[in-house]
Amino acid sequence: MGNRMGVMTLVDERRIDLDAPISTYLKRWHLPDGAFDETQVTARRLLSHTAGLTDGLGYGGFTPGQTVQRLEDSLTHASDASPGADGRVRVGTEPGESFLYSGGGYALLQLVIEEVSGEPFNDYMRRAVLFPLGMTRSSFVLPEGETNVAQSFNERGEEAILYNFSAPAAASLYTSAADLTRFLQANVAGANGELPGRGVLTPEALAEMRRPHAYQYGVETWGLGTILYAPNNTNGFVVGHDGSNTPAINTSARIDPATGDGIIMLETGDPRLATDIAGEWVFWNTGNVDLFMVSADVQSAFSILVAGWIVILLSAIVFSGIVAVRRRQRRSV
Repeated sequence: MGNRMGVMTLVDERRIDLDAPISTYLKRWHLPDGAFDETQVTARRLLSHTAGLTDGLGYGGFTPGQTVQRLEDSLTHASDASPGADGRVRVGTEPGESFLYSGGGYALLQLVIEEVSGEPFNDYMRRAVLFPLGMTRSSFVLPEGETNVAQSFNERGEEAILYNFSAPAAASLYTSAADLTRFLQANVAGANGELPGRGVLTPEALAEMRRPHAYQYGVETWGLGTILYAPNNTNGFVVGHDGSNTPAINTSARIDPATGDGIIMLETGDPRLATDIAGEWVFWNTGNVDLFMVSADVQSAFSILVAGWIVILLSAIVFSGIVAVRRRQRRSV
């Protein structure tokens, strides 16, 4: 979540134009040529997953001791791409036309932050976003020798590996419930009159992040790096972000800016528990269905439906083959 704020800090400082070609800010790596106009890929579209990137990432990560792929090489073709992901960050559909989730787009934004700030991503984020918000126990990269880290578990309850990532902006944030609470609180005015954004972002930048920029199934679901979970009945949305990865890591942080009410769930061992509980909270808090959960359920149901049709098709092919063999056997008798 914080990496979105990292981009927006540079927008606030007018060092990044949301609507300029992203290539304006790149020296170390460039989008490959293709059938679509890469100059239409902008920070606004990358943040809202409408840039036409078809990488499908998802990053699996690298085990401790394993060489972590360079960010530029990962953008060309991620060697730790999640199963089913293309893994190449390229413009595969018309930018601006539709929502298409791209973890690679956030890896590209990580590179932009580094290019514009002149600092490593984690250093900039800690200096410009995390520490000013009081998130002193947070880092996108696990400090070497750090031992005070919660263990991760798989769905069988077994201890799991903590991975390292080429693109921590897209796949990694080590934080605590207390620090994440500070992050959510920074989205609303403070008890002592502090402005939303707490000086890290302007209130205007926060408002732009919460404005609808992308749609799924005709419904407003994404702002600028911000998920719009459900209308909050005051002309806004419950906002925040969920995260998930193998082996069964699931997190959710959501807030209603109108009331300051929020929920944080950090868990391992179940791929959907945090999202499901937070979705129930959204409905309880607003009386409106959590659109993110609906979208995830639709995608899951579609995958099951496709798998079912494949099984039926394969069964039909096998059955047809058996019938053909038996017919040939009868003719030879």
